[in-house]
Amino acid sequence: MKKYFAGLDLGGTFVKGGIVDEQGRILVKDKIPTGKERPFTEIAADMAQLVKDLASRAGLQEGQLAGVGIGSPGLIDAEHGVIVYSNNIRWDNVPLCSAVEERLGLSVCITNDANAAALGEHFCGAGKQFGSMVFITLGTGVGGGIILDGKLFEGNRSAGAEIGHMVIERGGWECTCGRRGCFETYASATGLIRRTREAMQKHADSAMWRIAGGLDAVDGKTAFDGMRAGDAAAKQVVDEYIDYLAEGIINLVNIFRPEAIVLGGGVCAEGETLLAPLREKIVPHLYGGAEYAPVAIVTAGLGNDAGLCGAARLAMTRK
Repeated sequence: MKKYFAGLDLGGTFVKGGIVDEQGRILVKDKIPTGKERPFTEIAADMAQLVKDLASRAGLQEGQLAGVGIGSPGLIDAEHGVIVYSNNIRWDNVPLCSAVEERLGLSVCITNDANAAALGEHFCGAGKQFGSMVFITLGTGVGGGIILDGKLFEGNRSAGAEIGHMVIERGGWECTCGRRGCFETYASATGLIRRTREAMQKHADSAMWRIAGGLDAVDGKTAFDGMRAGDAAAKQVVDEYIDYLAEGIINLVNIFRPEAIVLGGGVCAEGETLLAPLREKIVPHLYGGAEYAPVAIVTAGLGNDAGLCGAARLAMTRK
């Protein structure tokens, strides 16, 4: 009998879910509101019901659904299935896996949402051809997941791989974690937007004012659009952003030496406009050169499905 797995991507606004086969194909998917202000038991009940509904829509027979995986924001005790702390959902020490298991009668496992996305990209996305990869998400912050020799690296008690919180600018911008100069503060979309706004305030004649319409409307594309329009201030913003992104990636490559760096997040929609100069800055600084152990720099392929695919993959590997 063919086996299938459910993947759940828990977010502060929605829970996304899907039924995935062992080749990484999504049979069905859907999302429901999280309702994070409610008791976790109610959210767990909704998550279990979502799995049941998806399994029914996929036409699965009894016994075909072999396990459930969850990707969740926050600090995760993967061994015991507990969300130790999640700022996004305001949870502390929530035994989510057991709460969902009770309602489904199936094994449920959990990992950090960035780890789940990394697993998804490695399983059936842009990283599937690589044995080792580092996945980096460039969003509100910088998240990531590390796959070494085909296995997810989570660190001591699943608390590692917080790549956004290595310092790349000592004494730099203050990070939400309390340190200064973290990779996240400079390489996230938030950092790019901050740098764009600062440049606009210094250059009243910048094309970025026309492109964005005002400081409040600045997004991750504004500086790139300004650069394409020939604006010097915009080009400087983009160059500095790529400098800092490259700095963090060089550190990660020299520590882990993966086969690939896979980049996700809205900024990556820039494609080669981002990747080409990024490679130029990274390759000369790879320890020992790039010939012996080259590193591919690519963009993610699964989009919003990476988390649910990776959560399903987690269930496959821990069944």
